[in-house]
Amino acid sequence: MVWDGPGYVITLSIVSELLALLTVGLVAVWGEVVPRWVPGLGGRRIPVLAAVVPAAIGATICTVLWPYAFLMLVLGRKLNGDLGVMQFSDGQAVVFWVTYLPLVLWGPLVWICTVHYWRRRTSARRSAPAPADPAAAV
Repeated sequence: MVWDGPGYVITLSIVSELLALLTVGLVAVWGEVVPRWVPGLGGRRIPVLAAVVPAAIGATICTVLWPYAFLMLVLGRKLNGDLGVMQFSDGQAVVFWVTYLPLVLWGPLVWICTVHYWRRRTSARRSAPAPADPAAAV
């Protein structure tokens, strides 16, 4: 089964990297227009909501999940609330907290990128000049 041993770690790593790459799309040009080399879609503008809705959902999940997970760890519990103390040596504990604690900031930072993406994409539409009305010229 994929959720046992190395399969779980590999799957988690791939999914995490793909989601991080999608987050980069909120600040990169290819997050607004599909790159030309993508067959069938290249050069098309990405609808604003197609990026904002998944990003907002992901940001919300991360904003709730990571602080909750760390709180459970500090309380000596698993995510489901059962007792399950992780055993760390002092050095391992320092490495763990230094490397994983920044995850608490991931959700709020993705929210900031999402709001900026929304504002940038929608303000560009509002500030674009309206097409001339041919009927008004007559």
